[in-house]
Amino acid sequence: MDSSPKSTMTSAAADVDVCTLDWMPVYVKELIAGGAAGAFSKTAVAPLERVKILMQTRTEGFKTLGILQSLRRLKQQEGVLGFYKGNGASVLRIVPYAALHFMAYEQYRCWILNNHSSIVSGPFVDLLAGSAAGGTAVLCTYPLDLARTKLAYQVNNPARFGNASMLGTQPTYSGIKDVFRKVYLEGGIRSLYRGGAPTLIGILPYAGLKFYIYEDLKARVPEEYRNSVVLRLSCGALAGLFGQTLTYPLDVVRRQMQVQNQQLPNHLDAPPIRGTMQGLSFIVRNQGWRQLFAGLSLNYVKVVPSVAIGFTAYDVMKTFLRVPPREKSSSPPNA
Repeated sequence: MDSSPKSTMTSAAADVDVCTLDWMPVYVKELIAGGAAGAFSKTAVAPLERVKILMQTRTEGFKTLGILQSLRRLKQQEGVLGFYKGNGASVLRIVPYAALHFMAYEQYRCWILNNHSSIVSGPFVDLLAGSAAGGTAVLCTYPLDLARTKLAYQVNNPARFGNASMLGTQPTYSGIKDVFRKVYLEGGIRSLYRGGAPTLIGILPYAGLKFYIYEDLKARVPEEYRNSVVLRLSCGALAGLFGQTLTYPLDVVRRQMQVQNQQLPNHLDAPPIRGTMQGLSFIVRNQGWRQLFAGLSLNYVKVVPSVAIGFTAYDVMKTFLRVPPREKSSSPPNA
């Protein structure tokens, strides 16, 4: 038996760690697990997210390219680090977003069941709780999403691709704090929420549908299979794909509203997008209805690995943090 001082100190440290985890409230553990899962999943699909934003905003040199061509051009222009431009803001947003979304869903769901169980029941509770949680998370983290989009929209050295006359015409941002400072100077707090209306309109049904479909699909399989990681991955992927398809045009309107002050000169004569319906109408009339789904194929490509990594990271973190199992499992904290 090893009774050395080093072994004794290691054992004591482990006991302290276990004691700390046992005293940590469950909701804090869920916040940590959800935030970590969101950070891992977002970073894993960051290159696809960057290309999706360039396609949604019709960035010069990318609006006619496919996924692989866009990735090759981005690497040629900005190198491997170009794939992760804006990912810092994305991770800073997704950590509180995923943690808050998951936590708020649990709280709203408990509140609905405790106060309105006679009115709503079954998966419809998940629809309402998921929608409310999505709206709460968006309102708290939207400025970070705006910063991520503006940073991801910037493309270095457009002159190398025949756009020398446009070089220097776009506002440039050196980082997240610089985005906040310049956007705030443009129009105050309201500017930090530019594009927030279509985001809320989109996230309410999307978040609600994601939770609703996820829980409804799980309820249709035998009890002994419901804790299967493969099953949860499959249900989450289907829920995400269905929800994103229905609400994707609103995401395109949001992106174009976020970057319209950065648009190149050939866009400056166009009236600014001021609202959701006006934005949808403007895009269909001037860019074609297909633009409402620009980059959607990338969402299909990235949602499966994103959900897979989110589930895996979330389960590993729950095990590490000793989170007790719930009677009713919840959707993964992915955005």
